[in-house]
Amino acid sequence: MVVTDRTTTQIGRSNFISRDLSWLKFNQRVLDQAKKPELNFFEKLKFMAITSSNLDEFFMIRVGSLYNYLDYSKERIDYSTLREIPFKKKLFLEIREFFKEQTTHYIDEIRPNFKKNGFEILRFNELKETEKGKVKDYFKKTIFPMLTPMVFDSYHTFPMLVNKLLIFGVVTIDQRDEIEKRRLSFIQIPTNLPRFFEINREDQLVFVTIEEVIRTFIHKLFRNISIESVNLFRITRNGDFTLDESDDIDVNFLEELRRKLKTRKTGRVVRIEVDENPNNWMIRVLKNRWDLEDENIFEVGETNLFDYTAFWQIIKHREFKNKVPKLHPPVKPISMLDIGSEETIFEILKERDVLLHLPFNSFEPLLELLESSAEDPKVLSIKITIYRLADDSRVTAALLKAAENGKHVSVLFEVKARFDEENNLREAKRLQDAGCFVIYGIQDVKTHTKLLLIVRKEGEKVTRYVHMSSGNYNETTSKLYTDWGIMTSNEIYAHDVSEFFNAITGHSIPRIYKYLLTAPKDMRVQIVNLIKAETLNAKKGLKSGIIIKINSLQDKETIKELYKASQAGVPVKLIVRGICSLRPGRKGLSENIEVISIVGEYLEHSRIYYFHNDGDPKIYGGSADIMVRSFDRRIESLFMVIDPLLKKQVMNILNYNLKDNVNAYRMKEDGTYEVKISDPETEYNVHKKFFAVTKEEIEQVELI
Repeated sequence: MVVTDRTTTQIGRSNFISRDLSWLKFNQRVLDQAKKPELNFFEKLKFMAITSSNLDEFFMIRVGSLYNYLDYSKERIDYSTLREIPFKKKLFLEIREFFKEQTTHYIDEIRPNFKKNGFEILRFNELKETEKGKVKDYFKKTIFPMLTPMVFDSYHTFPMLVNKLLIFGVVTIDQRDEIEKRRLSFIQIPTNLPRFFEINREDQLVFVTIEEVIRTFIHKLFRNISIESVNLFRITRNGDFTLDESDDIDVNFLEELRRKLKTRKTGRVVRIEVDENPNNWMIRVLKNRWDLEDENIFEVGETNLFDYTAFWQIIKHREFKNKVPKLHPPVKPISMLDIGSEETIFEILKERDVLLHLPFNSFEPLLELLESSAEDPKVLSIKITIYRLADDSRVTAALLKAAENGKHVSVLFEVKARFDEENNLREAKRLQDAGCFVIYGIQDVKTHTKLLLIVRKEGEKVTRYVHMSSGNYNETTSKLYTDWGIMTSNEIYAHDVSEFFNAITGHSIPRIYKYLLTAPKDMRVQIVNLIKAETLNAKKGLKSGIIIKINSLQDKETIKELYKASQAGVPVKLIVRGICSLRPGRKGLSENIEVISIVGEYLEHSRIYYFHNDGDPKIYGGSADIMVRSFDRRIESLFMVIDPLLKKQVMNILNYNLKDNVNAYRMKEDGTYEVKISDPETEYNVHKKFFAVTKEEIEQVELI
């Protein structure tokens, strides 16, 4: 697989960076975390596991999306200007480079440090005799009864092999069969078996992979048959069934593809990970079956580990709970520093707006608002949008309690939330059975906005309490993701949110929102207009500036406006965690644009849009990135920040992010990233600084 100099030159000439190539650079930055010498070993294991799950998702969604074009002979021109086939070659070359680096780091740096951290992952022949007996007994009593060999030959159809499952491909020889001596059997390892069999030694834990156990005794499933080869493999299928990621597919092809995907029982295979030097005949069978090429085959060396997500079993093991660094306890929100414990959440929000900056502030005030509303006889109704929930969710429990107490509860559940479909359907049904009014998403678009509306009768009047956020109503991620949101009783916010709920749950078309920008209605237009206003200010000689913090930047129309702003002299600073299709620092195009990415202890998830506006800043926050899908295929909202203190708080979030020199990377003009230079004397770690922020510091913040 060769990528020519001509291809590299062509990519370099484009004013846009490939979304998929940019994503691979993001996973490279995640892998960098596993290399940081200052990190605890179990934190390094965590980042190795994340790179593995990220790469799985990349194959399922992005590579899967590419194969939608390839399989149906549709044209596609990537942002890099490459057509489908040359782009596929470039993409797989980059993936292989990442795979090689990931593997090398595991073998050279991670694996050799197992023992000094209290455990080992051993092969069967490295165990003591008594330990071998335990493994044999485990196989005999627990594993063997669960295994089902499935032969593929002229008498048996090809079995349905499950995505991301470990599978043994066993080639057997039967000399008695003159017509079909060689046959291929598959054994899928059940998902309800732990990834490791655990052995307790006095001084350490020993882990034996489930595949090692099965491989050792696999002959017991093939009695009186000669085994030619045993190879472990794992397939990754196209998971892009919702087409949410296929931003560049035209509408006609979209409908055609939907019809074709409905007839396909399983997603097409886009990758095979397999033992090193696998049986050639087996590989030919699999390649022919799934229409694959050599580039789709990734060989995993003997000393390597299939699927680093296996590390979660070790990281979460009770023996290592004291070795995993504790999360920093949250601090009180700036807006609530002077609040006493006797005031209710309703009393606080009637007096002021409150900004919660997670995980630096606790999620508790929001949970208190929900749980108080469920019990409070004055609360008449609750409306909420849900995208992802925590296990044993207190949010669900509060909504169930509210319904039980006779309140009107409306829940817009997005059942198409990727990889959470099953959980969301289950939770939605629980709420519906309890009497809640449940809407199972909106056809053709995902509901991604994060909104909560509570209606409370207070004397002769009704007060509406609102929460608007960048993050999910999820207690687990609230401790791991950086998000922010506003709780308020401001009547204009309440009016806008109420109108928005009516629009997405009923048949209503609001004429105008005062504080909300919404999609798929007009969010792109509104953001472009805000950028244009800064461009005009710069041309007039007025002060201007744009700072945007998001997860992904890919929408071409918005990128073009940012280029124009740069050319007019507007200083543009972008904090983009993952995908960035904008090319910064190109002469004559984007010289005034700087892009940084922050990857560290917490997952950056908050979105902030700041426009200088000649000294009277306009600031928005919410759930939307600058993506085609966010503007055209999702129900999204961004809310304007009005309260002066809260505006300063949001400005300070941006200020701290721009100062970071521990977790920050600077994007170069060619689309690669370099670590932002850090002097140990002046280290600025944004994931630590927010725990110590003061109100005085916030009040003094200025941007651009």
